[in-house]
Amino acid sequence: MARFAVFAAGAATALVAGLVALAPSASAAGESAAFSQDSNWGSGYQGKFTISAGSTALTGWKLEFDLAGATLGSFWDASATSSGNHHTFTNREYNGNIGAGASTSFGFLVNGSAVPTNCKLNGVPCGGGGGTTTTTTTTTTGGPTTTTGSDVPPTPGSARVAPYVDITMPTPSLMDVANATGQKHFTLAFALGSSAGCDPAWGGTVPLNDSRIVNDTKALKAAGGSVIVATGGAMGPYLEHVCSTADALYNAYVKVLDAVGSNSIDVDVEATIPQAVVNTALKRLQDTRGTTVSYTMRIQGQDYGMDPYSVDVLKDAAAKGVTVLVNPMLMNFGYTGNWGDAMVNAANATLGQMRAIWPSKSDAQLKALLGLTPMIGRNDTGPTTTQDDARKVLDYAKANHVGRVAFWSAGRDKGCPGGGVSPTCSGISQANWEFTNLFKTYTG
Repeated sequence: MARFAVFAAGAATALVAGLVALAPSASAAGESAAFSQDSNWGSGYQGKFTISAGSTALTGWKLEFDLAGATLGSFWDASATSSGNHHTFTNREYNGNIGAGASTSFGFLVNGSAVPTNCKLNGVPCGGGGGTTTTTTTTTTGGPTTTTGSDVPPTPGSARVAPYVDITMPTPSLMDVANATGQKHFTLAFALGSSAGCDPAWGGTVPLNDSRIVNDTKALKAAGGSVIVATGGAMGPYLEHVCSTADALYNAYVKVLDAVGSNSIDVDVEATIPQAVVNTALKRLQDTRGTTVSYTMRIQGQDYGMDPYSVDVLKDAAAKGVTVLVNPMLMNFGYTGNWGDAMVNAANATLGQMRAIWPSKSDAQLKALLGLTPMIGRNDTGPTTTQDDARKVLDYAKANHVGRVAFWSAGRDKGCPGGGVSPTCSGISQANWEFTNLFKTYTG
């Protein structure tokens, strides 16, 4: 399949299962903290505190609370210390400075149902000593898979649009794109096995802690952005191949997610994988971390949809209880007529296949589990996605309220008419960032 089009869009499975809004603190500066549950699976949940500066900027923060009758699990975007049931979180180096009126957040996992109490932000009660508390609760059963009216809530950072970026290339940086367009959510391609085997590296060669990548993702998160980690793709070695057990693969997934502070993973299947092992590892990610999962799949034809092997992988995921966003690669398949129409037809055919895999779900729920990922400009095998073609995909997304829109790739989003297929430009006439600015308007 596509040399440049290896993707998967992390299935958005987190639900706002509960919300506890803590009134502003009593500080004269007006800083406040609010707690929310991003997902709940009965035996535990994924929580988040959002810290907002008031009229005065914050140059550091400390948030502490009690958690009686439950245990704290992993956490991200903060440093933490614990003493019994009392837990104290402080800012990381990239999110301590909060401008006046701005906010930042950190997340954590809890085993049990108890929610934080006795919250203090910088020594002041988060509830202001008498503020009201509002609670909204949704009961869920059967594991970490939770549902809203549309079945799948927004992906991390409330992103509905997450273009792919070849993170092994030095330009454009995530912040280059964010500063130029306002797009702040991206899918990082690709985490692969390295020369050490089941030890992830970007593109198989760039260390996970590479300073350029780490600093870029930190800056993006400080600006309110988020990232999805993509594995697999058109080139190997797949982590899914070199990690021989579900436990080893799970640990590799955790390592790469933690490296960039993400809790969303996308598995791009362009070669056969040990699907039972992979889906077992993905199920464990959802059970222990509430991780959102997506599968990026090959399209066999505009009327057929995904190839049979892709369908088999999804059937195994469904049997194991993994909730996934299904992301067909709307690129590099045979078609007749108009290419924009062909991409829409392929999306509809994929939706039909999803109905057979998840027969108990409604059409609205299935559409919320559908992603769309075209390749902008010239595709590897002949088709060309023009701006008009992209608008047809966007219009379909809006009409059907799909779960996510992406494209390959942000690094190609500039013109080079007649330039052929390139990893650094679209091969067609266009303005810089034209496709990013087009797709970023999608909100679900």
